[in-house]
Amino acid sequence: MLTIRLSRIGKKNKPMYRLIISEKARDPYGRALEILGSYNPYTKELQAKEDRIRYWLEKGSQMSPTVNNLLIDKEIIKKEKVKASKARKKKKEGKEEPQEKKAEEIPKAQVEASKPEEVKEVPEEKKEEPKTEEAPQESPSAKATGDKEKIKEEVKTEEKPEENKE
Repeated sequence: MLTIRLSRIGKKNKPMYRLIISEKARDPYGRALEILGSYNPYTKELQAKEDRIRYWLEKGSQMSPTVNNLLIDKEIIKKEKVKASKARKKKKEGKEEPQEKKAEEIPKAQVEASKPEEVKEVPEEKKEEPKTEEAPQESPSAKATGDKEKIKEEVKTEEKPEENKE
């Protein structure tokens, strides 16, 4: 299907657009079937070959929404304007809507029937969990001498008082 659309040309941060006709699936920056005009967004100036645009529209080509609105402003065609861009939804709204819809879909009778009976909550006793022991740290004297037996003795003396507490 042929489409009349804009193809960007111009310098960086200074866009200019060509009004082209090409296959819809084809890259707009590649080879175009015909160049129908140009558009400068800074001056809002549209230069278009009116007779060629009308010719292609008679042959059944389509237009992008932006081109459609530009041609209506220039009064080359007489149609209604089309919304050229879609409004983005906020992320928060998108996540909340499905939950609200689910609540609306459930009939009230089912909601009332599914309510649990009031149950008194009894505070549970907190159980102390055994502490996980960290790897023993070597004392500076043991590091200097490299004596592993001193480290083992220190670990044993640390463990014994804990066992007596229980």
